[in-house]
Amino acid sequence: MSSYSPIGPVVGIVGAGQLARMSQQPAIALGVELRVLANAPDESAARVIVDTRIGDYRDLADLRSFAKGCDAITFDHEHVPTEHIAALTAEGHAVHPGAEALVHAQDKAVMRERLTAIGAPCPAWRRVSSAEDVAAFAVEHGWPVVLKAVRGGYDGRGVWVCRTQEEAAEAFASGVPLMAEAFVPFERELAVLVARSPHGQGVSYPVVETVQRDGICVEVLAPAPGLDPEQAAEAQRVALQIANELGVTGLLAVEMFQTADGLVVNELAMRPHNSGHWTIEGATTSQFEQHLRAVLDLPLGSPSMTAPVVVMANLLGGDDPDLFSRYEHVMAHDPGIKIHFYGKQVRPGRKIGHVTALGADLETVRARARHAAVYLTTGEYT
Repeated sequence: MSSYSPIGPVVGIVGAGQLARMSQQPAIALGVELRVLANAPDESAARVIVDTRIGDYRDLADLRSFAKGCDAITFDHEHVPTEHIAALTAEGHAVHPGAEALVHAQDKAVMRERLTAIGAPCPAWRRVSSAEDVAAFAVEHGWPVVLKAVRGGYDGRGVWVCRTQEEAAEAFASGVPLMAEAFVPFERELAVLVARSPHGQGVSYPVVETVQRDGICVEVLAPAPGLDPEQAAEAQRVALQIANELGVTGLLAVEMFQTADGLVVNELAMRPHNSGHWTIEGATTSQFEQHLRAVLDLPLGSPSMTAPVVVMANLLGGDDPDLFSRYEHVMAHDPGIKIHFYGKQVRPGRKIGHVTALGADLETVRARARHAAVYLTTGEYT
């Protein structure tokens, strides 16, 4: 534990993953002191943030101790028990987002109930407790049926696309509460990142396209290519409406499906998000700076793009952990590429960093980002 006295506002981040890590750079410029609650001293953010506390985010006593002296508290993930967040708020701590908002990113059934109530576009859905319930749902909405873990799923985990009652029974063998959704025949996946401050100011970043592989985002294209301006404006309107109706403070990422009949809301995240990493170099105000501004109730920054096209490609771990030896080739080949590593041990399929390319032509910029990402992770040329 550090013994220094802070000279600026202190923002406590529960969780010490890459989102907290990437918040450090804008915090320096803003004069904001970061404090993180880490499970272990070798976690991503703990490697770069001086004021790191070791504790368990599931333990209210640890959270209370961590919160002392913080001007605002926010999150690197959505797994803190809702009742603990409510307790901190009741004790006078400024927690953003609060428990009443964050539960909609923690519990998918609660999210669907609220989004349906406010008129946001959603797929048909139902709480289910057996494979027979799923079969009854399929009679109304057809197979396949998408089963989702009500809590805890991410990056494709906790999601089952079931084509028969037998496959649904296999999903229930996981032992976690599930909900059913009608399968959405989407054309592509979009994401809208918005920010909202405690006094209600809101801004939206441009709508982006997210490219998924095996349930994991591999590329983000900003702005979403070929998206009709009216549909882009509608996506931003829906995201800002959700942020306002749910009382979100900080960042809200709204993942959507684009279908032949319009937009459908898929998932919510109330924190900086993988779909917004491109903003570090590609927007006037990065998502990380924006989140700090929002949780401190400062005026929000401009979300405008710094280039006509920005492409972010995730770096997914492979069999070779020696990534740094390949820096030289990528930097020499393309001096404009920006590389971000997350300080994580390399494991196959794990997000260990990302690269960003900026320019004027989508295919050229996309090829640059792909080349850098593939070479850094595999040592092969594309």
